[in-house]
Amino acid sequence: MNEHEENPIDAEATDAPAAAEGGEVTAEMAAIEADAVGEGEKPRMDLAQLKAIVEALVYASPEPLTPKMLLKLLADEPKEDVLAAVEALKQDYESRPGLHMAEVAGGYQITTRPELHDWVRRLFHERTTQKLSVAALETLSVIAYKQPITQAEIGEIRGVNASGVLSTLLERHLIKIVGRKNVIGRPFLYGTTKEFLIRFGLKDVNDLPKIEDMAQQLGFEPPPVLMERAVPEEMLPLEEGGEEPEGGNDPAGDEQP
Repeated sequence: MNEHEENPIDAEATDAPAAAEGGEVTAEMAAIEADAVGEGEKPRMDLAQLKAIVEALVYASPEPLTPKMLLKLLADEPKEDVLAAVEALKQDYESRPGLHMAEVAGGYQITTRPELHDWVRRLFHERTTQKLSVAALETLSVIAYKQPITQAEIGEIRGVNASGVLSTLLERHLIKIVGRKNVIGRPFLYGTTKEFLIRFGLKDVNDLPKIEDMAQQLGFEPPPVLMERAVPEEMLPLEEGGEEPEGGNDPAGDEQP
């Protein structure tokens, strides 16, 4: 045999350890990659699947679902993906003829379209007896636009005693006591509630229509004082030891000696 020629058997024996070593390295790397996949983040949902989940959550929620709660429920998904799904879902509902996705009281809610409310009311005709009276709507509008406001100030604007109407609005959780005015007697100050925003489909009080439009819908002439811009006043907190009950107090006797 030529001395320069390699023995095939010897060459195979020489390469065997290297091949075996290479095989071990490959197996080890595969194991590391498998562990990395197992320990890593879950695969991101596609937009369609995430939209379906968001829609189901908003629809099933008894109250407007806030972005904070939505992100908490979908904590495994990137925040930007969840918000993108919300925006995409809102766009989808813009083309829905009967429903829309509205921002109400700081959250999202799937509701019937406002222009169809008269038809929907026929389904709930038994609730017509629960409608607010004109006096209650007038008082509620005064509170909504001038809050926080006292009972005496409401009476001055409307020209009548508002104690009975305030009791009704408190019982229905449309208004609440938010504090006391920092004047002699420390009378209660009233403001609207989250239930008010939900009932009227408002994102916040800044979404209220113009006073002139509201007065026209309610059928009364707004007093000049209602048209004036409210001046911020110092407000005292409610007494320590717990808030005043929203519906169980006597508005007629809210002034303290």
